[in-house]
Amino acid sequence: MTRDLLKEAYGAMQHNRRRTALTMLGMAWGIATVVILLAFGSGFERAINLIFSSWGTDVIGAFPGRTSLQAGGAKAGSQIRLKVADVGYIRNEVPMVKGVSPIFDKQNGATIQHDTRTFTNLFLTGVYPVYQRIRGFNVATGRGLSEEDEIQHARVVVIGDEAKRRLFSGEQPLGQSIRINGVSFQVVGVYQHKVQGGDNNDNSMVVIPFSAMGDLYDTQYITGIFMDYEGQDHQQLARVVRSVLAGHHNFRPDDHRAVFIADFKQDFDEFTIVTTALKVLLAFIGAMTLGIGGIGLMNIMLVSVQQRTREIGVEKALGAHKGHILFQFLAEALAITFAGGLAGIGIAYLLSWIVGALPLMSAFGDNLQAGDIHLRINLGTLAVATIILSLVGIVSGMVPAIRAAQLDPIESLRYE
Repeated sequence: MTRDLLKEAYGAMQHNRRRTALTMLGMAWGIATVVILLAFGSGFERAINLIFSSWGTDVIGAFPGRTSLQAGGAKAGSQIRLKVADVGYIRNEVPMVKGVSPIFDKQNGATIQHDTRTFTNLFLTGVYPVYQRIRGFNVATGRGLSEEDEIQHARVVVIGDEAKRRLFSGEQPLGQSIRINGVSFQVVGVYQHKVQGGDNNDNSMVVIPFSAMGDLYDTQYITGIFMDYEGQDHQQLARVVRSVLAGHHNFRPDDHRAVFIADFKQDFDEFTIVTTALKVLLAFIGAMTLGIGGIGLMNIMLVSVQQRTREIGVEKALGAHKGHILFQFLAEALAITFAGGLAGIGIAYLLSWIVGALPLMSAFGDNLQAGDIHLRINLGTLAVATIILSLVGIVSGMVPAIRAAQLDPIESLRYE
């Protein structure tokens, strides 16, 4: 009986090929919209993850400010100035900290030269070698800073990809020298390119040992402190860091303006909520669009039930039960739905190939195409689209199928 009912459903689809094809096209367009919207959401999530990974997520930064609360601490408006000693305080008094490094930087201040090229807008910074691990710097060629460099006050430098392009153009920088405020430093490494824009970004960094920075500037007061950590309670860690600094600089631990704590993990979590909400919204919009195709399918199937009323009466007279009729029309609706779904997925792949990447980070600078939004059609996207398609197909096919199953056989045989 089941095989006969499936043959009946297939025959009905063959008999009305144009109607079936147009209905499939509506479903195909709907599912293509769902897949493209979900792919956009996945691409946006990937771009955000890539951008945050270039800064580091399990990282906390501490930067000096001015007090805003007076009671129990320094008077309001007092300037807080961090020192190298604060690095030791954090290392010894803050649990979960893996590594900590001071930073002393000069943005658009240092004069950096190579041959006839002179720049004052490169990002010069002095750090401990552990800073490279904290911030996720990977060396493309050569080597990074070492503990020996820091101990020996070595005049060596590791430069970012953008700094390499500006200083050396197409030349090989390893082993060559650059002058920083007239002092010669040897280039020992080049960092891998990061997805960041603007002048003061990691790609334009010129990184030297913190001890060597003391040969160029007075490093008594530092720009800030970076640290990475173990565990998941990053908010508690941020509070402890501020509390430790408050104890040594005489300001209230709840004075957030005295020392600014940059919690990159918290920022990343907030953006994760935004991207998740965006993906849910896009899935909802796609489902509504596919629902339009489902309404079209429901309408066509209701017309088919009306046109085949006598056929239904004959089947029931020959012994077909309500379940058989329900199965026949539901199978026909689902066949149209999934045939249209396959076509829609093909259309979505074609559109994603034609569109390529949508500008995001590349709008802010050159060589940032990796941070653009790529329409990523992955297994998760296809799984969600299939679930939505199945629900729409079942709902759209069930109403006409129930109506067909409930037809009275005698009235059906009398139908003209």
